Amino acid sequence: MPTADVGNAPENTRTGADEQEAGGRISTAPREDPGTDVPALGPVGWARWFWRQLTSMRVALILLFLLSLAAVPGSLIPQNGADAFAVRDFKERNGTLAEVYDRLQLFDVYSSVWFSAIYILLFVSLIGCIVPRSWQFVGQLRSRPPRAPRRLTRMPAHTTWRTDAEPERVLRAARTLLRGRRFRTSLTEEPGGPDGSGGAGGSGPGGSVAAEKGYLREAGNLVFHVSLIVMLLAFAAGQLWNSEGGKLVVEGDGFSNTLVHYDDFTSGALYDTDDLDVFGFTLEEFHASFERTGPQRGTARTFRADVSYWEGTDGAEKKTSIEVNHPLKVGDSKVFLVGHGYAPVVTVTDGQGKTAYRGPVPFLPQESLGLTSTGVIKVTDYRNKDGEKEQLGFQGIFTPTYGIDAERGPHSTFPELDYPVLSLNAFHGDLGVNSGLPQNVYQLDTDKMEQFKAEDGDLFRADLRPGESVELPDGAGTLTFDRVEQWASFQVSQEPGEGWALAGATAAVLGLAGSLFVRRRRVWVRARRGADGVTVVEMAGLGRSESARLPEELGDLAFALQDDAPPAADPGEGDRPDGQDPAPGKGPAPGKGTGEDAGGSTGGTAEDVPAATEDAGPSSRGENE
Repeated sequence: MPTADVGNAPENTRTGADEQEAGGRISTAPREDPGTDVPALGPVGWARWFWRQLTSMRVALILLFLLSLAAVPGSLIPQNGADAFAVRDFKERNGTLAEVYDRLQLFDVYSSVWFSAIYILLFVSLIGCIVPRSWQFVGQLRSRPPRAPRRLTRMPAHTTWRTDAEPERVLRAARTLLRGRRFRTSLTEEPGGPDGSGGAGGSGPGGSVAAEKGYLREAGNLVFHVSLIVMLLAFAAGQLWNSEGGKLVVEGDGFSNTLVHYDDFTSGALYDTDDLDVFGFTLEEFHASFERTGPQRGTARTFRADVSYWEGTDGAEKKTSIEVNHPLKVGDSKVFLVGHGYAPVVTVTDGQGKTAYRGPVPFLPQESLGLTSTGVIKVTDYRNKDGEKEQLGFQGIFTPTYGIDAERGPHSTFPELDYPVLSLNAFHGDLGVNSGLPQNVYQLDTDKMEQFKAEDGDLFRADLRPGESVELPDGAGTLTFDRVEQWASFQVSQEPGEGWALAGATAAVLGLAGSLFVRRRRVWVRARRGADGVTVVEMAGLGRSESARLPEELGDLAFALQDDAPPAADPGEGDRPDGQDPAPGKGPAPGKGTGEDAGGSTGGTAEDVPAATEDAGPSSRGENE
């Protein structure tokens, strides 16, 4: 039974302590030194640390993702800058939720504090990434390709062969060949030596050609990032100096590009309304056609607005057509065709028999397949049968092709004027237009109005075809549906950064394609006189990124170089047992192989050509490359 060596306990203890000390010396774990005081970073240190984090590519990608994510609410929630009426309607229907959205600035996403913070941080991060990389790229363009490593056979793709051509001739031919393939080249003379420092292929004097290609890869990367900055600047300019206004125009009516003629108008914070282009136009006629058969029945096929326009205060009138995606360009403004509908023309006479209202009333479509439309008629200059001043209001539905069923009620079955019908409810009282508060022209406030009733006591309602009239109850007058006009809605926009944004997006795509598909690679060619007087040629290639085409490209270059450096005959082929001569011109073929294959392909002995793999140790430069 083994027992402990008590007598040697102190010695064992000392030995264990020595082992622990030795183990501590070779350990890779960080040693804690409680006596060492680590200085605090301080404000400058923290600022440098923050700047390094902000300008890192990782943070730039995170900010770009956050910017894309932050733009999502702007497309899902109505925005004050785009549709103030939709925002007001949303607030009326969602009281508590609207308050939360308002506090989070979700109704003004693109001008909110949090969106602007992400935008500015991304802008700064991109600039911080680009500036140092640009200086590095300039240095790469000005520098020469790196010299050939000592052992080219250690490269991923390499080949070697022997030739009777002089080393100088081989190097000149290699440089001409590589320049013809758009490589940047550099020629270096290498003195020979018995230690093989000039390469594995020989000990005599010679040299090497270093070549590099694919600088457009980094250039494409820089172009991509610069394009992102251009797009951000264009977006900022578009938000600060843009303007956008809408106008609904009935056939025969005109529009002048002044602020008072717009139905709605929004602009950037730095836009001056004095910069509005001076022009106007008249909607002469509107043309629309729809698919009548098949699964696409009711779908719009063509929309065209024939207009006559003028530019400047005394410009000559010109005629043109505005279509979808084909706007009218006048100065810096573009006039887009964005909508279409119908405007019933009605005539209202009061209780005294005088005309109180006459003209077209635009009705707004509620659905696209049939263009069922709703609208209101407001008659402010009206007197009843007793001569007292009063106001009339009509709520109506216009159906281009009338249809009715129990579920939908009156509706249109086709968007063209096949069977137009105007259905109206009539009210009298106070419209509220004199209160000083703004009103929507397409809505009727009936709080201070009373609906007309028919003789049987039911609420008054009239369905009219073009040319028909109806008597209002209690001698209140008449309403006549004269005819139907068409209207078109236009959007007039000034986008100062639009061209820059398009150029930036195009350049970004091209730069990204260059950074993804351009391969940066290096090729070296070494030629040196061997001990037997025959030139040894070595070629190797190295890709800065993984590419399966590098060996193929190197093989093509070696094959092309053999026109000026043909392979030499194997000196041992004359001692064949059968006494047969080798085939004329037979020599080693270049390609990819290991160091042993490359060394053996020269056809010489170990004394003539040192083995490429013996003591093969590439220089530090070769390892870095």
